[in-house]
Amino acid sequence: MDRVSPAHLRRTPVQQRSAERLARILDACAELLDETGYEELSTRAVAARAGVPIGSVYRFFGNKRALADALAHRNLDSYAERISGRIASLGAGDWRGALDAVLDEYLAMKRTVPGFALIDFGYRIPVGAPAVGANHQVADRLAELLAGHLGRGVDEELRRAVLISVEAADALLQLAFRVESAGDEGIVAETRELLRAYLARVLD
Repeated sequence: MDRVSPAHLRRTPVQQRSAERLARILDACAELLDETGYEELSTRAVAARAGVPIGSVYRFFGNKRALADALAHRNLDSYAERISGRIASLGAGDWRGALDAVLDEYLAMKRTVPGFALIDFGYRIPVGAPAVGANHQVADRLAELLAGHLGRGVDEELRRAVLISVEAADALLQLAFRVESAGDEGIVAETRELLRAYLARVLD
């Protein structure tokens, strides 16, 4: 079952059927984002694509921005789960392998997950902005995952280093996908090297 933060929902699904309907609505939203972009997205089109009454969309979401926010939250949950699955097989001190997982799973989602190229974790929505910011949320989740993998606490040094890494990677990977629609491999490789060199100061 997809997990969506209650903060993004008017009503939290309790029954399996309701949760499946919510998942269909978010899947439809993601597909339409790829086809039409955010500005042309409408709750009515999402309902039609999902095969549900418009009232079902409004049962969960007040507007398309709430829909997009919920999709971004689902993306972040999925991203964290994918990384967790990858790093579970790594040695406890292998932060470089964990970094590879972080980058590789982002690239895989960027290339294959519907709607992700536009929304990813929320900050590409062109209307307003989250109070804290998507990159802070991503950095917090990654710092927790990394700390758990390394068997250490999330102190301010680690939190700051991960946030800086997320901001740097965000800018560079945006460049990689501007240069090449599938992500320029040379820029991706340089991004990986830059992050390894920077994080070695904190994690070695």
